[in-house]
Amino acid sequence: MANALVSWLEFHAGWHPDRTATVDLATGRRLSYRELSGRVRAIAHALAGLGVGRGDRVAVLSRNDVRTFEVLYACAHLGAICVLLNWRLAEPELAEITLDAEPAVLIAESHVAELADRLAKGLVSGPADTARTPHRITWASEAGEPDDYEQLAIAAPPADWAPADVDVDSPWTILYTSGTTGRPKGVLATHRNLHASMLGIALAGGIDASSRCLTVLPTFHVAGLGLFANPVLLMGGTVVVMRQFDPAAALELLRTPESGTGSDTDGDTGRITHFTGVPANFQFMAQLPEFDSARFDRVTSAVGGAPVPHSLIETWSARGMTMMTVYGITEAGATVIAVPPGRALAKNGTIGLPLLHARCRVRRVDDAPVGAGEVGELRIRGDLVTPGYWRRPEATAAAFDAEGWFRTGDAARVDEDGYLVLVDRWKDMYISGGENVYPAEVENVLYAHPEVSQAAVVGVPDERWGETGVAFVVAAPGTDPEATQLRTWCADRIARYKVPSRVLLVDELPRNATGKVVKPVLREQLGG
Repeated sequence: MANALVSWLEFHAGWHPDRTATVDLATGRRLSYRELSGRVRAIAHALAGLGVGRGDRVAVLSRNDVRTFEVLYACAHLGAICVLLNWRLAEPELAEITLDAEPAVLIAESHVAELADRLAKGLVSGPADTARTPHRITWASEAGEPDDYEQLAIAAPPADWAPADVDVDSPWTILYTSGTTGRPKGVLATHRNLHASMLGIALAGGIDASSRCLTVLPTFHVAGLGLFANPVLLMGGTVVVMRQFDPAAALELLRTPESGTGSDTDGDTGRITHFTGVPANFQFMAQLPEFDSARFDRVTSAVGGAPVPHSLIETWSARGMTMMTVYGITEAGATVIAVPPGRALAKNGTIGLPLLHARCRVRRVDDAPVGAGEVGELRIRGDLVTPGYWRRPEATAAAFDAEGWFRTGDAARVDEDGYLVLVDRWKDMYISGGENVYPAEVENVLYAHPEVSQAAVVGVPDERWGETGVAFVVAAPGTDPEATQLRTWCADRIARYKVPSRVLLVDELPRNATGKVVKPVLREQLGG
């Protein structure tokens, strides 16, 4: 079946050629479906000219930009794999990922061009055999800067050029997520996986050709891609991309015209109908003076990625916004479970019901079904679930139970109406500002410090970020490290959101009989 699952761009380009497909707020560029489809084909043809074909990786290193979607869909035309890199990571972290992915092409915005060049040439301090990427392409962050990418995007391919025949079960993307050992894992998503996810989200969120979503979450993240950008493109709507979240600008785009200064047309963006954020995004907007008089009567918003306060749902619902608490995981797409629109208040505190193509169950440690109201591990299966991790067969095998259900590592229960309630994290991972943080990764960095003998990191509630990390450190004999010094050490080696907000020097760490650190005791010491 030739390219069956990405043909919607070309379908919309033929049936609705002048309909607005994307709007980039940073550059002001507006693309119709005809223009978007043409640019995607041009980039695909250019990549093919560089030797990119089935299974080859094309990496993107950029802040939010509509060109990310152009590369994503160009890869789909070729059967290539799009690797979306987190530009917020420290250089050694990115070096490790590029070593693992071995991209044939690295496309980066000019804002990070020097970093991209060092990564491509293997100059970043990190693994000794850091991967070298044969081809580098740069797109301009600002007008007037050099733009190799644009020259490729405007060069129409020959009339007889056609996309490759693509197996729907072949990988389309790799998104990297840290593992419990601290080593990044590349989560594979096939064409079938992504289409199933898009369709489920489109149906759950009421997306159609009139939908206009505002994308503020990072497009290297599963939520930035899937809530609601890709489903909106699937249905022929408009995707409005904000380079980085700006609370005031987002609030103005979301509020209804009667309570703001905007109009029904609002320039190229139209009125926003769909929005997604982590709780912090909503909290930052609610702190603005303009929020006091704002209404959001035509907006459906998904919120997740961190524990969602009950008060957040109540506050925004009272202003007319249709709220959807959602649960997603990189291994199964932006949304696996969601509270149906209109039921946010009645089912406040739950994460909702499974989407189309998602099946969920809760199991005890011994794999037996849980009883009514009993807590167990949430497990999922269906067309949206990853086939596994890139080049990690052992990790892939460990991620699924004997019956083929994916182990989420999250603890949940089912209420009397069949709604799922997320109780806690089965593992030690915590979520800070919508980003997953695994304590072992941070602990590994602390252990590398010459004055650290032992280290343990736990996640604790934080009003601003949802959760933040606290590190307990035992000093090496004869040393006296300072907490500030250790935080700086971390900041130089890992992304800022992973750096512990506090470092506490202690004489010893609580351990059980097998020598494992008992982290619940540490949380109790913090009052949580």
